[in-house]
Amino acid sequence: MGRRDPPVPIIAATEGSAADRFARSRAWHERASRVLAAGVSSQFRAFGVFHPMHYVRAEGARMWDADGNELLDYTLAQGPCILGHSHPELVSRVQAAVARAQLFAGQHEEEVLLAEALQRLIPCAELLRFASSGSEAAQACIRLARAVTGRQRILKFDGHYHGWLDSVAFNVAPPGNAAGDAPVPWCAGIAESAAADVICLPWNDLDAVRRTMARHGDEIAAIITEPVMCNQGCIEPLPGFLAGLREICDAHGSALIFDEIITGFRIALGGAQAQYGVTPDLALFGKALGAGFPLAAVAGRARWMAPLQAGTTYHAGTMNGNNACVAAGLATVELLERDDHAALRRIARLGAALRDGLAERGTAHGLALRVQGPGPMFHMAFSCLPRATEYRHVAADDRAAYQSFCRGMLLEGVRLIERGLWYVSAAHTEADVAATLAAADRVLAAIAAGRGT
Repeated sequence: MGRRDPPVPIIAATEGSAADRFARSRAWHERASRVLAAGVSSQFRAFGVFHPMHYVRAEGARMWDADGNELLDYTLAQGPCILGHSHPELVSRVQAAVARAQLFAGQHEEEVLLAEALQRLIPCAELLRFASSGSEAAQACIRLARAVTGRQRILKFDGHYHGWLDSVAFNVAPPGNAAGDAPVPWCAGIAESAAADVICLPWNDLDAVRRTMARHGDEIAAIITEPVMCNQGCIEPLPGFLAGLREICDAHGSALIFDEIITGFRIALGGAQAQYGVTPDLALFGKALGAGFPLAAVAGRARWMAPLQAGTTYHAGTMNGNNACVAAGLATVELLERDDHAALRRIARLGAALRDGLAERGTAHGLALRVQGPGPMFHMAFSCLPRATEYRHVAADDRAAYQSFCRGMLLEGVRLIERGLWYVSAAHTEADVAATLAAADRVLAAIAAGRGT
């Protein structure tokens, strides 16, 4: 699984500026910017505490950048690398699959084996389809809901992210206290006509959902939600919220869709639906399912998958179910199931220790920190609000202070996601957690002293 040594600061503070430490990476970014729009292939990579970084190798819980700096990684490729980077058994299984064939554009045995495993694990998975990304899986779920109900509109929640495509790209990060049924487009270029099909509400507010469905329920094909609001604040559902959504959808004949792209195979092998005991009609999975390979799945009850069975609606993709990604998914499921889910239990334990340790160090330095989430993933923010339950609470966080924290941690040799979300992998160790908390203690002390980074 790679090195187990605790990380050390990249370069002592007196040995040069950050520009010196990441000079080669910066040069690569400047070169990339001449051929790639903004120098990146995903807009999320355009953000960086100094500049977008370039990497040359990753193993276990560590990465090495273009300047040779070793970084303890809690980004995990934005979540997929649940086993850590380049897990040897995973890599071996993928290599063997590719040696047999790259792509059949037809069915193969491992695709069936993976689907059978997911059907066994995921409560709603009476039938499945494979895809290559969460964005397209979300669209498939919405299309199925519309096909079954004959309705057009969907209800989603402020701060929830269901991919970058137009139909769901509203109120992802709405300004101010935007809430209600007036959706705010995520960015320029979103089709104005798509707004008419979307209603957006504050999350964890069951009364708001009930009122809206009472007025518009006969127009709503589906309610789509992250069962844990991971992308903004890692906010868990309030008691009864998910069950309440289930009851409301049943009452109005609408589909309940769980976006389990982050929660699936991380909070539990069966996803948040298994963890919280609420079964949706349709669900989408990705990220950890492929452990770093582009693999997603649509899982659903037979009634809601029926249009695919009948061929009355279409879901397609040249790369769907390709050999390498299916082999990665099958290996991931088998590795996570091994020894009575030992890897998942370890991830949960280490994540909780890291989460709680960060909160304790914030308190020790007199800083207003909020650290919350299930443990396998959690969110850290500088905020006077001790608990967030919906997007407006997260929107008020001090993002500049967290950027300062990320800069300090990067200089300590720890790579973080700049929006506050942390991921823990099966490759992280107790020593990694201890070293990370020691680094965080130094950075928080500097922030508390007004020095920043």
